[in-house]
Amino acid sequence: MRHLLLIAALLAIPLSASAQTDDDSPRRETITKSGTTAAQFLKLGVGARPIAMGGTFVAEANDLSALYWNPAGLTNLTGASVQFAYTQYLADINYSFAAFGTDLGGAGTLAAAILYLDSGDMAVRTTQDPEGTGERFKVQDFAIQLSYARALTDRFSIGSSVKFIQERIWHSSASTVALDVGTLFTTPYERLRLGASFSNFGPKMSMSGRDIIFSEDPTPNQEGVVEIVNSEYLMDEHPLPLLFRIGVSWDAVQSSDHRIVLSTDAAHPNDNYEYVNLGAEYSFRGLVALRAGYRNLFEADGEQGLTFGGGLDLRLDGSTRARFDYAFADFGLLESTHWFTVDLSF
Repeated sequence: MRHLLLIAALLAIPLSASAQTDDDSPRRETITKSGTTAAQFLKLGVGARPIAMGGTFVAEANDLSALYWNPAGLTNLTGASVQFAYTQYLADINYSFAAFGTDLGGAGTLAAAILYLDSGDMAVRTTQDPEGTGERFKVQDFAIQLSYARALTDRFSIGSSVKFIQERIWHSSASTVALDVGTLFTTPYERLRLGASFSNFGPKMSMSGRDIIFSEDPTPNQEGVVEIVNSEYLMDEHPLPLLFRIGVSWDAVQSSDHRIVLSTDAAHPNDNYEYVNLGAEYSFRGLVALRAGYRNLFEADGEQGLTFGGGLDLRLDGSTRARFDYAFADFGLLESTHWFTVDLSF
């Protein structure tokens, strides 16, 4: 009962925030706040397996991609693991993830990861030189994360992460520190699991650097006074993309040869509409897996949708396994993306 009360308390956080509306007003409008948060790369997802399942991984988290979806899932690791993931995202943006985790026995599980996004070189354009000044710039974002998880009972786990986040555009940057928290509960009905996570809780970010510094003559029509004053633009502060997720995962079929997992997640972001993800995975003898899902149901004006993929799990020797996963994600009017992940456990 204590575990259920803790999950209920986490559920109440976003519900109480969203309830702050004026019920007496004759007309109510929904404002999504789209485009008002910083560090948007934190919303892209991690791992070909979760992406292929439509992003429904809060209650299913059982490998190193749990660092992103639900750190409590790290308690499912045995031994040590490393994971590498890569995708060429929309507009030829390179997006990578690398992680390492190890089981500490009764002391819990410790893991670390890095997320890295690189836009590639782009031409610097101004109103005076719309075809380009001859200079090049790029956008580079990264997050370094340290996570710890522990099973409090044989059914209930909790995990948390602290991460350093930085965004860099040309010669300017912004950085902050954020916190993730997650819980995972295996119900008395063993094949049903519940999960919840709260991601990117931290202070606002504001850009600074030499790109916002300029020199100005405060009195261009007067002589004999100060000619040049060094100044800088006053930059706004923007919050992080705070995201609350709850999920359910169910082993619909479980035998020595076949396993079918059905899962769903509901998400409450601070900069868009609430949405629901759906996913499924079929695996044969733990060797070959096929996956499919649908992302961001009920999100207005969204372009995300169908996902699918598969995986191959190979035993290299008595204690070492290698898993290769692939995912395809459709972005509607935008181009599709392909996700690749390699996971080694030993």
